[in-house]
Amino acid sequence: FRRTYSSNSIKTRSVEVSPSSFQKIKLLGKGDVGKVYLVREKKTDKLFAMKVLSKKEMIKRNKIKRALAEQEILATANHPFIVTLFHSFQSQDYLFFVLDYCMGGEFFRALQTRPGKCLSEEHAKFYAAEVIAALEYLHLNGYIYRDLKPENILLHQSGHIMLSDFDLSKQSGEPGGAPAGIKQAGPNGAILVDTRSCIADFRTNSFVGTEEYIAPEVIKGCGHTSAVDWWTLGILVYEMIFATTPFKGPNRNATFANVLRNEVGFPETPPVTSLCKSAIRKLLIKDEHKRLGSSSGASEVKQHKWFSNLNWGLLRHTTPPIIPAESNGIDAINFRTMRDSKSVDFAREG
Repeated sequence: FRRTYSSNSIKTRSVEVSPSSFQKIKLLGKGDVGKVYLVREKKTDKLFAMKVLSKKEMIKRNKIKRALAEQEILATANHPFIVTLFHSFQSQDYLFFVLDYCMGGEFFRALQTRPGKCLSEEHAKFYAAEVIAALEYLHLNGYIYRDLKPENILLHQSGHIMLSDFDLSKQSGEPGGAPAGIKQAGPNGAILVDTRSCIADFRTNSFVGTEEYIAPEVIKGCGHTSAVDWWTLGILVYEMIFATTPFKGPNRNATFANVLRNEVGFPETPPVTSLCKSAIRKLLIKDEHKRLGSSSGASEVKQHKWFSNLNWGLLRHTTPPIIPAESNGIDAINFRTMRDSKSVDFAREG
């Protein structure tokens, strides 16, 4: 196994861990190249989520680069709304990422269990704000997230969100470099600091994302920038409030046609404010160069009047609308029950 480290501490400490350092408790989720387990570290008795990726499946599906990109992002990220990577190591057959265990489970599941499977406008605004804060951090560090959707947002036991699943994220160049620039005054006279990144106009042509969330420029294949993340934010806000996505069609091609041609429409119920509709419309402008956030990044989105009653500096200290059900942790009551076929043997891998 590989020497690993605590990636989110001020002082990096070298530690030796292996799969056998952890006791497997329960399967939390699975994908095409791996599984996520709830585990307990034997030495400390702490609970973690362990992502176990099959090298064989990653090679077969050409996903090695994605896994390494995710590892790099998680190993360097230090943000309250982004899941923390504590250890990464490998055996002959698997890659292992030891991550925050978000006891609240998927935000998608939390939405599905709400009355009407949706949130009030004000509650949706709160979660949108936390997502904006996380996207701002990623963009400033040179990453496009590209896969925002309720399934990739986890709820910490405190109720605050944590973005996860960075395998579709794209590094748009070296972070750092030129400092953020000062832009023109915003609509309320506030100075706008350009919080895109020094390489915000970097374009990537790969076709990734979830079909109901995919931006027009991705469908067209003409390349895309960090503006795709503001499009997906618009879709997310709409889904949080109306329990559906705005361009959903009976099949993939119909959905894409709707994304390219149709303007966003709003149901009569639930009623929402004109400012909310304005924010969603501006995030879902089909021309990425005119889209809210394309000029000055997150600072531009924050300046929209829909967010005027938010104190951005106090988000972490605000009580979230959804507080996950209390549990002892190991029962994983906020996760779907899953059957673990062909379970990974930690003792053998360690």
